[in-house]
Amino acid sequence: MSTWGGPVDVTLTGGRVVTPDGVLDRGWVAVRDGMIAAVGEGAAPDGPTTDLGGGWLVPGFVDIHCHGGGGEAFTSADPDRVRKAAAAHRRHGTTTMLASLVSRPIPELADQVKALAELVQDGVVAGIHLEGPFLSAARCGAHDPAILCPPDPDSVDQLLKAGRGTVRMVTIAPELEHGVEAVRQLVDNDVLAAIGHTDATEAQIRPAVEAGARVATHLFNGMRPLHHREPGPIGALLDDERVTVELICDLVHLHPTAVRLAARHAGVGRTVLVTDAIAAAGVGDGVYDVGGLEVRVVDGVPTLAGGASLAGSTLTMDAAFRNAVQSCGLTVAEAVNATSTRPAQLLGLAGRTGEIKAGLAADLVVLDTEFRPHEVMSRGEWVKD
Repeated sequence: MSTWGGPVDVTLTGGRVVTPDGVLDRGWVAVRDGMIAAVGEGAAPDGPTTDLGGGWLVPGFVDIHCHGGGGEAFTSADPDRVRKAAAAHRRHGTTTMLASLVSRPIPELADQVKALAELVQDGVVAGIHLEGPFLSAARCGAHDPAILCPPDPDSVDQLLKAGRGTVRMVTIAPELEHGVEAVRQLVDNDVLAAIGHTDATEAQIRPAVEAGARVATHLFNGMRPLHHREPGPIGALLDDERVTVELICDLVHLHPTAVRLAARHAGVGRTVLVTDAIAAAGVGDGVYDVGGLEVRVVDGVPTLAGGASLAGSTLTMDAAFRNAVQSCGLTVAEAVNATSTRPAQLLGLAGRTGEIKAGLAADLVVLDTEFRPHEVMSRGEWVKD
């Protein structure tokens, strides 16, 4: 990326602009006061212009499941370290994200939520996602099984109160005691109830969806496997038109065929790509702490020390987009829906971001012809490298 930097009033021209109505091959986007003022094709309006050099212009990415990056995790009590993690992903095109927290004892988790709530108010992140501790020990993955607990009403209430309206999503294994009750409690508080890290049968999943669960946390991973005589959570969640499915498109967590099958069945209205990234994203191999557990990253793949369990990813959203198109067979428009439009809708931000449309924030990513990020604009400002 260059160091264009700073707020701009400019018309971006000479690129392929992906809009809700299709791709504009000779498109232009006018940016004024941090907003998209107009979108068109052909001759650009008078005024300063920037030539995109034939690349793609897509909406800023929206990641609803991310634990950190740039060497930092969202569990940090230091706001500067949290800002560094968010900035690492913003340089890769993620202009909106939830800060995901892993399983910890309820009092400690509440303190983490309180610290992050301040940064939600500051606009550093768009909200908080609690991935635990209300998970199945049988499918705990990189969560400490000794910390996991049922989602009793008091515990859920304590965490929601700590967030003061900033907790946007909570992942639950619905087969746990109070599981379905907790889904209703979350929905009543305008929080997205997600199903994940679950060993539930299909029969145990259905009541949770009826109660209002609307997201499948990283479908396939951390779940009872799909079986032709017991579809389990994968079959139940993928086949329910009310549920949006997260897919970690790093080509490690999921084979390209699995991504393609899930995305084709769920369609653009129910498919979301996520990173599930840990602090190692954008940094490299090494040893990291994830929720008190030692994680080793080798060749970009994080696993629990002494085991083979995957422990998040080192993925960034631009790579997820690129993998979806180049390896999994999604069209560019489908990838835009999965990385921007649909996740923005889930978070209730459809009127602010997630599409290239007049009246929305100027959150934009310039991709080259190989879908690698060349420039990133966040709220009308070029992001410096």
